[in-house]
Amino acid sequence: QVRLVESGGGLVQPGGSLRLSCAASGVIGAMDAMGWYRQAPGKQRELVATKRRGGSTNYADSVKGRFTISRDNAKNTVYLQMNSLKPEDTAVYYCNAHQPQWRPSDYWGQGTQVTVSS
Repeated sequence: QVRLVESGGGLVQPGGSLRLSCAASGVIGAMDAMGWYRQAPGKQRELVATKRRGGSTNYADSVKGRFTISRDNAKNTVYLQMNSLKPEDTAVYYCNAHQPQWRPSDYWGQGTQVTVSS
C-alpha cells in the first residue's frame, strides 16, 4: 500500500512560481513512474508530468519549459517546480504512483489546489 500526500499549493499571481511536494509512505523507488496530474473545474484529469524510474521524463505540451518534475528516492518525495504560471494552470494537482506489476497499479494523493490569479 502506498499513501501519497501532496503539499505546496496555493494562490499565486500570473508569472509566479510554486513548488509542489508529494510525500509517499511507501518506497517510491519501487515505482515504475511517479507523476503529477491536474483537473480543472469541468474538465477531465490530465497528465502534467511523469518521471520514470530510469530517469526519463514526459511533460504535457502546455507546461514544457515551465514545469520540472523531480524525485528524491531517499526522501520518498516527488516535486513539481512550476514557473511562469498562467491562469490556465489553475487546477487541483494530484500526485500519482504507477507500478504496472502491482494490483492496483495506480495510487493517488488527495490533491492540492493551485490558483493562478491577479
